Amino acid sequence: MVNPPTWPPLGFETLPWHRDHDAETSRRSYVAAAGPYRAAVPPPIADQAVSLPSDLLALADDATAAITRFDAELGSVAAPFAAVLLRTESASSSQVEHITSSAKQVALAEIGEASSSNARLVVGNVQAMEAAIELSDRLDPQSVIEMHRALLGGSAPDITGAWRAEQVWIGSRSASPHLADFVPPHHGRVADLMDDVMAFARRTDIPVLVQTALAHAQFETIHPFPDGNGRTGRALVQGMLRAGRVTRNVTVPVSAGLLHDLPGYFAGLTAYREGDPGPIIEALAEASFAAVRNGRRLAEQLLAVRDRWDADVVARADSSVHRLKTYLLRQPVVTNRVVAATLCVSGVAAQSSIDRLVEAGVLEQAGGGRRNRRWAAPEVLAALDAFGERAMRGAPR
Repeated sequence: MVNPPTWPPLGFETLPWHRDHDAETSRRSYVAAAGPYRAAVPPPIADQAVSLPSDLLALADDATAAITRFDAELGSVAAPFAAVLLRTESASSSQVEHITSSAKQVALAEIGEASSSNARLVVGNVQAMEAAIELSDRLDPQSVIEMHRALLGGSAPDITGAWRAEQVWIGSRSASPHLADFVPPHHGRVADLMDDVMAFARRTDIPVLVQTALAHAQFETIHPFPDGNGRTGRALVQGMLRAGRVTRNVTVPVSAGLLHDLPGYFAGLTAYREGDPGPIIEALAEASFAAVRNGRRLAEQLLAVRDRWDADVVARADSSVHRLKTYLLRQPVVTNRVVAATLCVSGVAAQSSIDRLVEAGVLEQAGGGRRNRRWAAPEVLAALDAFGERAMRGAPR
């Protein structure tokens, strides 16, 4: 790349560390925990000039156009697909943090029936993404706190509602930050840094994808929470794409694109901290292309499933069977209770619709006791799992 972009690199400060003499740790970690440690001091970026090479700007512009086209394509059939893509983005963002779950378990978690703790965490991520989109018209520090609360309010409420009040570190399980790969800024700096980065996120003089990549990298560098920073930061990506009107109808599964090249994503964050914003912008741009390819393939598969169902299931135009078919595209595991509540019909009518779809091969029983049976749409679950598999090995070209 000609004329590599410049960006202010991190500074560092030396801080005292008070060793915990009672901590259960190895001798190596105990010895290393003595003395001061170095923590990052991110430079303010709210008013930072953004000067980038033309080829990097062109890449970001092409990726933005790809996202916008995909959003427009799905807009005409967004009823089920908005929810489907939101869930796939949430599952992929969780997978970046090694939180994995099958499509079936996530669907069960959505209706309160999951046995998988990971699936419940993915649903928390869905809620964080929803909050990011709902709050996209006011990108400020409080909106980020609300995204984090939506993410972890059900599983770790004690660490939500405020910035962290302790030092954190990345890349080491030791009892101190001395052996860590990266030590984010001291917690006393977090509030001012978050005010700064969110002021940057609200600027209107920077191309949206470039601005989103830089704000995301700065957010991950600040690491404002004790846990959930990666997932909250990727929810912020979706909020900024919506705020910048790059997306209007659906959530483009950018995190699934990041899974395509996780080493490149993490290397981009490291380069950003060293004063080179180019790699993280490239990583987000390439992730966007991969997300669109994979998302389009998923939409094609689900539309084919819908068409097969329409051909195989004959019912009156006003029958609840048709409404249940549409619902299954976004929620592929159901119970009688869920169907009755969603379609606003009696339990008897709900069961009649379920039975019709079982006879047509759309649904099959998927466990549950006699009083709480579950039914799944295997074709939809297979398409969702295939999406995740393609993200891990690279979306189709």
